[in-house]
Parts: sequence; C-alpha cells; structure tokens
Amino acid sequence: MSDALLTLEIEKLVAGGLGLARDESGVVLVRGALPGEQVTARVRSGKGVRQGVTVEVLRRSPDRVDGPDLPTADLAHASYEAQLGFKRAFVEEALSRIAKVRHGVAATVPSPQAWGYRNTAQYLVTPQGLAYRERRGSDPLVVRADPLVMPQIQAVLDRIDPERLDPATEVAFRASRLTGEVVAAVIGAGEPKAFLRASDHLMEAGVVGVSLAQPAGRRFSAGVRLIAGEGEITEQFGEVQVRVSATGFAQVNPEAAGLAYRRATQLAGEGEHAVDLYGGAGAIGRHLAKHFRRVTVLDSSAEALARGRQDVANTGEGNVTFRNGDAARFSELGTDVIVVDPPRAGLEEAARDHIHASTADRLVYVSCDPATWARDVGDLVRRGWKLGEVVPHDFYPQTSHVEIVSVLNR
Repeated sequence: MSDALLTLEIEKLVAGGLGLARDESGVVLVRGALPGEQVTARVRSGKGVRQGVTVEVLRRSPDRVDGPDLPTADLAHASYEAQLGFKRAFVEEALSRIAKVRHGVAATVPSPQAWGYRNTAQYLVTPQGLAYRERRGSDPLVVRADPLVMPQIQAVLDRIDPERLDPATEVAFRASRLTGEVVAAVIGAGEPKAFLRASDHLMEAGVVGVSLAQPAGRRFSAGVRLIAGEGEITEQFGEVQVRVSATGFAQVNPEAAGLAYRRATQLAGEGEHAVDLYGGAGAIGRHLAKHFRRVTVLDSSAEALARGRQDVANTGEGNVTFRNGDAARFSELGTDVIVVDPPRAGLEEAARDHIHASTADRLVYVSCDPATWARDVGDLVRRGWKLGEVVPHDFYPQTSHVEIVSVLNR
C-alpha cells in the first residue's frame, strides 16, 4: 500500500468526523477536513473506501478554527456551533440511510462546557511523560496539557513526575465537579506493595485515593484493589448524586449527561412500573423514581449495581430495585415504560424481542451510537412502534461522538 497526495473537494462530514470527497477512483474519507473546503490530503491506497489525512487547506471553511491537534479530538478544527450542526446531521443521516425512516431531529443540546469537561482520563506512563493511549500511528503523544479534562485533573497532571510512578505502565483519573476531588488508579502487574511509592507520589500530587488494577484485555476486568485513601468520590448527574471511581463506568461529562437524563425522564412520563435496562448504577433509574411507583434497574455489572444499591441506601429511595441480569433475557410483568441506554453495539435482537413482547407501551432509547440506534429504531418501527421526539445531546465536545435521547410509543 502506498500514499498519494491528492487535491480534493469536501462534500460533507460523515460519522467519525471524516470529510467525504470523490475522485475518478471513488470515495475518499479525509480526517481534519470540513464541508466546502478544498484540501490536499495524504491518501492511503487499498481495498474498500480510501482514507486520508489533511495536509494543507487550500480553501478554508468559514467554520474552521485553529484547534489543538489531539488524537482524541477529531472535530476541534470546527467552531463549536458548527460541531452541533454536524452532530444533528449525523443523526438525520443515520435515520434516513439505516432506519429508512423519515422523521425530524431536534437541534443538538450543547454541553455546558465546550472544553475542560472530561471527568476521566487514562494515560500511558513513559519516560518522557504521561502520553495519550489512543494514538494513530506508532509513537505515544506526550501530554503537556490536556484541554479536554476538568481543571482538577490538569492540576494533578501538573504536579506529576512520571519516573516516580514506576512500575505502573498506565494511570487513570476520575474527578468530581461537585466536590473537586480526584481519585487515581495505577495499572501494572504486581502486588500493591510494589506500587506504594507511586501511590505516595499521586497522593502528594493531590488525589484523595489510589487503586491498583492489573493489566487486562478488557479494561479493569482483572480486578481492582485499593492501595491508599478513597476508592470512590461523589458526583452530581442531573437530579441525583452518584459515587464514581477511577475504574468503574460513569459518563465522562456529568453536566451534559444530567441534561440528557432529565430529558429522558420527561419522555418517560409517569406510571406504575419503569424498567431501566443497561441501567448501571441507576443514574437514569433514580431520576424515574419520583414518577413511578417502582423502578427496576437491570445490569450485568456487579460493581455498578453494588454502587447503585449503596447510593439508594444512603438517599432512602425505597422504590428502586437493582437486579443483575442480561437485557436480552429480562422478563418483567406489568411494565409501563422501558428505558434503555445500551453500549455502543445497541440492542441485541433478543432484547428487541423482549421489549416488543413486554407490556410496556413506551420505550425511551438513549444511545451513544447513531448507527446502531437507527438500526434498532428501524426494526421497532417496522414492528409497529412509532418514533416520537429525537434529541441529539453533546457529551463529547471537540469530537465526532453524539448521544441521542429518543422515545418510541406503541
């Protein structure tokens, strides 16, 4: 495979933040380009759709801004207003192309913070400094300042000497905008005592607790042990407070997620019984608790369910029940409303079958992937469900990711 320098006209932006162009050999998807621009791109030849990277912008879009070149920020070269428009278009395109459904999409709800919003970050520990894990190409990119993370994490990063984290190979952080606290986890092979020096250094740098996670194929699946201080801190998501850790799953933009959870609650309405599938620690389920006589939160993560049970024990929300189970095998009698917030792969066919066979007449679908959401929506519409409100929410400014809050009714 060889690289070629091509001059290309960018027609539109597609999922992944890639600019779509065409030449006599077909479609080219170009990173770092915007609609209406003429660019010189380095394009790799090969089978299927060719991909390229912008080398020079020959005609600039009025939406172009000078953004940092970060591997995690694939839309930072567009103004924030333009990003919101692109994200709405991604959802519209998925609906028409994948779901084959003609339906309006609301304007994207912006994140309250366009920068400094991420409450979590994970970096490689290298002799040169902490470095980005997600890196196209081979060499890690050393982080001097990370404009996407909350200021509380940056303050810790500013005080860290990577040599004193040895023998850790990676380090993860979670911050709370509510309390200002930061917890950390070092990732490396060995017993906790081997990481006491690294732990002491992190505590000196300002974190309130350090855990140890063994390296594993699936992140943090080999177990996590507390070395020092606190393992969890408290964060506000919309109406509820949730305990979060450096290694457990929680949304990375609490303020933006809170707006989406409030919207999902409005769409769910009220009734006797709501089921929150893929419910995690129950951030959405607990929002529903004021509007339903009882709420069942179902998830397959024992860690998330344990945090959720502890949270409701502390707040006294007696009508929320947490159950360990697979969304593809749930059976709930007398369900009025089902809320789903599945992983990127969307709803398994068996889960769609169960939802369709349930007594629920309303489904609130929260999604982090327009393509799998559109696939599932198309299937449910063909089974007789009717799509209602569709609202994109921006949890990840400066990136091409978009969340969707939507509702389907029988």
